[in-house]
Amino acid sequence: MTEPQPTGVPAQPEAPVGPAPSTGRIPHGPFRAGDQVQLTDPKGRVNTITLQPGKLYHSHKGAIPHDEIIGSPEGSVFRSTGGTEYLAFRPLLADFALRMPRGAAVVYPKDAAQIVAMADIFPGARVVEAGAGSGALSCFLLRAVGEHGLVSSYERREDFAEIARKNVETFFGGPHPAWRLTVGALEDALAETEVDRVVLDMLAPWECLEAVAKALIPGGLVCAYIATTTQMSRVVEALREHGSFAEPYAFETMVRSWHVDGLAVRPDHRMVGHTGFLVTARRLAAGVTPPLRRRRPAKGAHPAPADA
Repeated sequence: MTEPQPTGVPAQPEAPVGPAPSTGRIPHGPFRAGDQVQLTDPKGRVNTITLQPGKLYHSHKGAIPHDEIIGSPEGSVFRSTGGTEYLAFRPLLADFALRMPRGAAVVYPKDAAQIVAMADIFPGARVVEAGAGSGALSCFLLRAVGEHGLVSSYERREDFAEIARKNVETFFGGPHPAWRLTVGALEDALAETEVDRVVLDMLAPWECLEAVAKALIPGGLVCAYIATTTQMSRVVEALREHGSFAEPYAFETMVRSWHVDGLAVRPDHRMVGHTGFLVTARRLAAGVTPPLRRRRPAKGAHPAPADA
């Protein structure tokens, strides 16, 4: 068996001392050479370019020189040689995640937001992620922990890990000082201890709960992102049976945009519906037995006979 190979930062980093080195991306100020820029036409179509001196953005509506954009403030409007106006902004992380090159499917921004909030990812946190996929969730986690935290991402497939690495470095403008990427299965390669949070985006998260329980501190939290109700049921029951976790919480989120034009106010016909389920659970202290759950009887259910 090939030993998992970590990339990015040392295998067992010490706790950060003093200010960590900054990433290369500057998300504000005038546009600079090397910046990614979203050009949006009057119909709302978005084109993302990387600014390079001397280059041209070409479309069937004409061209725009990159040099015209470089040095201009965000929110500027540029007119192509064909007379079409384009609005220019740097992409938000949500924009970047939806348009990044993909190996595995990405975690949608609405779910990434819920993971950051409901898993309580805080600045300076030590977080384990499996798997890294295309790196979308890794970017959100790194944003949340900051440069003094640590995100250790595990990915079974080397080709997916390489895509994730490139996407993370593209968004942050270079290697992130708080990120460690390891090629290998979490249950085989996990070496971290005293971890604050574990986020599992994998087919069978119930298979690695023993490793997760050993890595988490008391009060730490595991969050599983799964696609189907059968996976959700299995991971919830596995967490209950393991005995090291408090009662799991399972949920999903949906996002519906609205059309607002004067007094014409209505929900849009399309929405971001089901993308996945989330299950969270807290780590109990060592040796503690979780209290028995009390299940309410179903509405209208008849009480059991006395001699049952």
